Amino acid sequence: MFWNKDLLFCDINPTCYAISVQKEICKRHLQDLMSHDKIAKEKQNEVLPNLISSHQSNMIKRAPGVELLSQTNKAFNINLASEKINGIVIHPGEVFSFWKTVGKASKRKGYKEGRIMHRNNLVTGIGGGLCNLGNTIHLLLLHSPLDVTEFHNHSDALAPDEGERIPFSAGTSVSYNSQDYRFKNNTTQDIQLRLWCEGEMLLAELRSDTEFPWTYRIVEEDHHFTKEGTKYYRVSKIFKETLDRQTGNILAKDLVWDNHSEVMYDYDLIPRELIH
Repeated sequence: MFWNKDLLFCDINPTCYAISVQKEICKRHLQDLMSHDKIAKEKQNEVLPNLISSHQSNMIKRAPGVELLSQTNKAFNINLASEKINGIVIHPGEVFSFWKTVGKASKRKGYKEGRIMHRNNLVTGIGGGLCNLGNTIHLLLLHSPLDVTEFHNHSDALAPDEGERIPFSAGTSVSYNSQDYRFKNNTTQDIQLRLWCEGEMLLAELRSDTEFPWTYRIVEEDHHFTKEGTKYYRVSKIFKETLDRQTGNILAKDLVWDNHSEVMYDYDLIPRELIH
């Protein structure tokens, strides 16, 4: 038997992979113990007066090749996790942590099986769909002056687009507890994150005490699909523009994602006019 020296320990077999996952979870707990970050914990029912940004999305994707049960389970899981987050206040200097707030998704806590990304493959797993919730939070943050301190991404082409293309409509990855989503309140006022579900809709708001002097815009450039070998990829560059609230002048334009996402759905559903 020959040993492949280039093979990672986690790739040897499922047991080795599980050991690697637990190692990363332990590493995270140790890092948090040694960190000086203060994790936000306080929740309040009173809504802060100023709306910084808002977003709403349909949690149930109805498209060719998309299995409906996984979508309804996703919506159920998002609702459970949103209840853990809704109303949390991030005081100046505090850090919001997705997993510190939501906790580990488990069957015992009521979470159902939905679609998850596992080693770059779409499979089903308990808590599937929480990446969509992480992505919604990220969209709010991109329209704010707050600092994203931890972000992970997966494919932005998990299913065909529904209607007009929305930059960053997907792509944020969260996986307990190795891949967290975190941001820091680097402002001088309290920030409140609100998330709730109404029917099939996920609604989200980021709020503060008073208005900031800037507004923000997400711009996608050179969006297309390309074939590389036998696979197709979505390619684009996504920027965050910071504008002066009074004049509308662009003060900064920062690249937030150099997008190169493997298409995870039927290639026949890619719009022909977008293949370059």
